[in-house]
Amino acid sequence: MKILVVNCGSSSLKYQLINMDNDEVLCKGLVERIGMDNAVLTHQKPGMDKYIVEQPMETHTTAIQLVLDALVDPQHGVVSSMDEIGAVGHRVLHGGEKFTESCLVDEACKEAIRECIPLGPLHNPANLMGIEACEKLMPGTPQVAVFDTSNGMAMPPQSYIYPLPYEYYEKYSVRRYGFHGTSHRYIAMRAAAMLGKPLEETTIISCHLGNGASVSAIKNGKCYDTSMGLTPLEGLEMGTRCGIIDPAIIPFIAEKEGLSLKEMDTIMNKKSGLLGVSGVSSDSRDVEEAAKGGNKRAQLALDIFQQRVKFYIGAYMAEMNGADAVVFTAGIGENSITSREGICKNMEFLGIKLDPEKNNVRGKETVISADDSKVKILLIPTNEELMIAKDTLALVSK
Repeated sequence: MKILVVNCGSSSLKYQLINMDNDEVLCKGLVERIGMDNAVLTHQKPGMDKYIVEQPMETHTTAIQLVLDALVDPQHGVVSSMDEIGAVGHRVLHGGEKFTESCLVDEACKEAIRECIPLGPLHNPANLMGIEACEKLMPGTPQVAVFDTSNGMAMPPQSYIYPLPYEYYEKYSVRRYGFHGTSHRYIAMRAAAMLGKPLEETTIISCHLGNGASVSAIKNGKCYDTSMGLTPLEGLEMGTRCGIIDPAIIPFIAEKEGLSLKEMDTIMNKKSGLLGVSGVSSDSRDVEEAAKGGNKRAQLALDIFQQRVKFYIGAYMAEMNGADAVVFTAGIGENSITSREGICKNMEFLGIKLDPEKNNVRGKETVISADDSKVKILLIPTNEELMIAKDTLALVSK
């Protein structure tokens, strides 16, 4: 079966068409600047030059129509008709407590996604637009929603309940959900295979480190704890997000600066993190380059990031009474040799020992721990699209 994987943002759309007979990516692409006059589709078929279409795209429906046209294009396409596509898998950010796993899209599913918009105001509306556009353009083709938050539904109460008045959980479902769930699930599956153990018998700490970053404790194949919370703001320092801070900082700065809660939310989500501390960029590559050139604030931003990751690894080792492996993935995790080195430095007491020579690698699935490290250190490139496709296949095959 061929499955189309769609990941809609507010003004962008990423996609892959995957042949599930052999997990082959038949093509992939990106639509940017949806809703603007200078919108562009970049479509890539393996072994061929990129196919680029530049034209106004007022809505996600227009964008997805161009994607479907590219898929059947005589020169750049990979299918002769849309009938060859067996299903569409959609990444959805927030499913609240309603979804503990992926589901076939129906009216009840869409209504639940709408109800979770307050918890995912930037992503859920776009995810829903992608679903409804595909329903309109591909009538009769099964649609599947794969939720970033469903992975966190396996956490025990002590991991997801905040120490606030319990009524806020009962009334508003204020709890830790966690994100990057699809990535963490894929990492756990691949790590178990590399360790030669059943997933249900593994204990893994998964470090998804990119512009958005989170660490997940995975015990017996299930999420036991995770660094992101009610929203993706909690946890690590990220590209533009502050991560964990003293909550009293918010009213303190708001009063001093005369800022509203909405303005403070913008500062914490879009003006903090690597960007806020370094003053250079939200891109870790730019910050690393500045640090090499002697920029002390850039180095401080990197030091904070690495220390926060180290903090969560240590905490999760304590929570789970050890770990079989620590895994690095996503943009920084897969490609920043210096970040991995900084995070693993001085962790021999916990049985974590990096091999500098093995660590000199980017974007390759491999073991980077020293031979005498009690805990394996793994580098595994994430593949959220394949995980979404696998969930979609499992549901439509029933």
